[in-house]
Amino acid sequence: MEDAKNLSKAYDPKQVEERLYKIWVEKGYFMPEIDYEKEPYTIVIPPPNITGQLHMGHALDNTIQDILIRWRRMQGYSTLWLPGTDHASIATEAKIVETLAKEGKTKYELGREGFLERAWEWKREYGGRIINQLKKLGCSCDWTRERFTLDEGCSKAVTKVFVSLYEKGLIYRGERIINWCPNCKTSISDIETIYDDEKGHFWHIKYPVKGSDEFIEIATTRPETMLGDTAVAVHPEDERYKHLIGKTLILPLMNREIPIIADEYVDMEFGTGAVKITPAHDPNDFEVGLRHNLPMPRVMNDDGTINELGGKYCGLDRYEARKRIVEDLKEQGYLVNIKDHDHSVGHCQRCNTIIEPILSKQWFVKMKPLAEPAIEVVRDGRVKFVPERFSKIYFNWMENIQDWCISRQLWWGHRIPAYYCQDCGEIIVAEEAPEKCSKCSGELRQDEDTLDTWFSSALWPFSTLGWPEKTEDLKYFYPTSVLVTGYDIIFFWVARMIFSAMENMKKEPFKYVYIHGIVRDSEGRKMSKSLGNGIDPLEVIDKYGADALRFNLISGNSPGNDMRFYWERVEAFSNFANKIWNAARFVLMNTDENKDYNEIFNSNEDKLTNPDYWILSKLNKLIKEVTENMEKFELGIAAQKIYDFIWFEFCDWYIELVKPRLYSENEEDKAIAQATLINVLVNSMKLLHPFMPFITEEIYSHIPKASESIVISKWPEYDETMNFTSQEENMEIIMDAIKGIRNIRAEMNVAPSRKSKTIIVSEREEIRNAMLEGTSYIQKLAYSSEVIIKEEKKDIPKDAVSVIIEGAEIFLPLEDLIDKEKEIERLAKEKEKLEKELERVRNKLTNEKFIAKAPEKIIQEERDKEKKYTELMEKVLERLKALE
Repeated sequence: MEDAKNLSKAYDPKQVEERLYKIWVEKGYFMPEIDYEKEPYTIVIPPPNITGQLHMGHALDNTIQDILIRWRRMQGYSTLWLPGTDHASIATEAKIVETLAKEGKTKYELGREGFLERAWEWKREYGGRIINQLKKLGCSCDWTRERFTLDEGCSKAVTKVFVSLYEKGLIYRGERIINWCPNCKTSISDIETIYDDEKGHFWHIKYPVKGSDEFIEIATTRPETMLGDTAVAVHPEDERYKHLIGKTLILPLMNREIPIIADEYVDMEFGTGAVKITPAHDPNDFEVGLRHNLPMPRVMNDDGTINELGGKYCGLDRYEARKRIVEDLKEQGYLVNIKDHDHSVGHCQRCNTIIEPILSKQWFVKMKPLAEPAIEVVRDGRVKFVPERFSKIYFNWMENIQDWCISRQLWWGHRIPAYYCQDCGEIIVAEEAPEKCSKCSGELRQDEDTLDTWFSSALWPFSTLGWPEKTEDLKYFYPTSVLVTGYDIIFFWVARMIFSAMENMKKEPFKYVYIHGIVRDSEGRKMSKSLGNGIDPLEVIDKYGADALRFNLISGNSPGNDMRFYWERVEAFSNFANKIWNAARFVLMNTDENKDYNEIFNSNEDKLTNPDYWILSKLNKLIKEVTENMEKFELGIAAQKIYDFIWFEFCDWYIELVKPRLYSENEEDKAIAQATLINVLVNSMKLLHPFMPFITEEIYSHIPKASESIVISKWPEYDETMNFTSQEENMEIIMDAIKGIRNIRAEMNVAPSRKSKTIIVSEREEIRNAMLEGTSYIQKLAYSSEVIIKEEKKDIPKDAVSVIIEGAEIFLPLEDLIDKEKEIERLAKEKEKLEKELERVRNKLTNEKFIAKAPEKIIQEERDKEKKYTELMEKVLERLKALE
């Protein structure tokens, strides 16, 4: 325990945060015990990419998790917050390829083994960066259990799941349309595909009907794909084309014959009602191709150039080919017209290259059978979304789910455990690499591809706890309690964790999914590199401390909703930290570290004063409200309630009310006041601790006879016997009177040094009694020379100023507050000044030239001034009338 008198004059986060965090880790406060007498509470961290560094989204996500974990730890749960990082195959590989390019090398020159050595080196050098940044935020993870998606245990889990799903017929290898990045040269998932609206065109092209003068007009946004057309489709009921169904078209430029087919996929009302079908380059066309048994020629190479099936356009980049094709169509009379068309275009998230939908042989997971139990577990409430509205997004995705392409043409990641016989073509899928082909004893070659990063992160809630081994951690800490994540990855991660858990564990992975919004800039824009509006959380921590950043992120935050970041708010919460610090210093400077205030408080409950009862009753209600809001995941509401209590009720009111007793010679009363102060300080710091862990620990460590650390201290509990309703109501009456008097004095610019008589009139006896009991507080805090309490309005000075509160009227003699003549003189000058300002501003606003030429912002400023001066003038005239 620190010396209670040793709190420095000002709170400096830089002197506190790193020191305290080191102590917490050394003492093992974040390491839970497996204790079957205790209830476990588990959160697995959404693993940040090893390429990443802390951004505001991470800061919000991890602040929420830390608040929940610290709160449950104090409540006595065995809390595990399991940290780790994701290998992030495509992002990490792109970084390393970029580094190699600067050295004049390619990954192919290094070869697979050499490249992977470089990747592991990169991971060792940069992989821990974001973890260290999370520590700066105050995250109370159990770092001894830190995991990595490519570590031995997680890799074993990945291989086991792949083999199991393959053996059940739920993983297959086949040709389907996938998202392809010609720059990264890999298939990419939907989450790695970012859609942006772009200005484009519809090229209208004539396809001649063989042996006639007729033609069919089609429209396309990608003319280069026509090289791979194998049909044109029309709706079977479309009267315009019925006579042509079954006939043949000549594909322009390629002079290849293609059929006219009928398919209900075609929308008769859209465009020309005829659609070119390119099965190898469009997902909808692929389905049409399957239904009609069409050939599926792929006319594009992996790098986005046209291949030999593209005839004379072979070797051209896709956009150069587009340009040449359009020129040739125009020259040969096939181009009808070109229309502007804005449409959504998919880009690779990593390199911003426009993705190409292409037919490719890949590995897929059959999703329908896996989705069914995952839908059921949310529908029956075993997994609950917070807010509940996000379950609709989940159901919509899962009920319409498509098979999942899980193979990636990358080297960094979990290599697919499939082996191909060089002699007989047999495919063997196994957890351990077989030596020979089981069918013909031929040589085997492992599949070159790796698995989608989401395949391994889908197993995160149980692979990190040791599965497939039956570990004690898995037995005790699984299923986890809550998953905290953003709404942007409900489909891609949350859904996959749920179906993976139901398939492999036969048990839901978590009980709650807490969905938060994103942190936007002060103008409401998404933070991005392109806008240059990102704010580095480490910069905020360096300037204001982690506590101010954390409180800013959570205060006013509600589940599922986006929030805006304002520097002014962080500064305000830094001021809040200073307010707390100064209050704690005051309390500790006026208490004795050798006294057991807990014992004094417990043995003197019957000797408390009204302010003591009031603050304790308020604190008790706060404990109840904060705990209830935490249970409902309304952390922003809980934070606001704590803030209001500490700032207004404890600092602004109770400390002021108690000061005379701290300086009195009545030692018993003084000790009771000190004990109440300590009680309220300790419990308010405990309630605040999950939100602002550093300052609360530093203060707590200086409190006389406090336990070892606030981190492992007991969470305050609501106590029905600590509701002092009548005393609380009496105190509220006194405080209303003080507030009313202060307000009227402030309006009249009365200096605190000028005392006035206070006459309180009330017909209600209980109010008069409360005022009588609070006389000393009214005298001190409302600057009263004397307090007179009456039942009737008799002998009230005629020019007295009145304040009306519930159940009473308060009168202050005017002569006590001001020098009447001087005040009239002052107000007359104020009136004259305002008349001039109003004249000036109204002249401007009636000047047609000013209104025509001035920017709207300047005009609005003048209008605002007019409104302000008018309101001030009304008040001045009202005061003058009252005085005269």
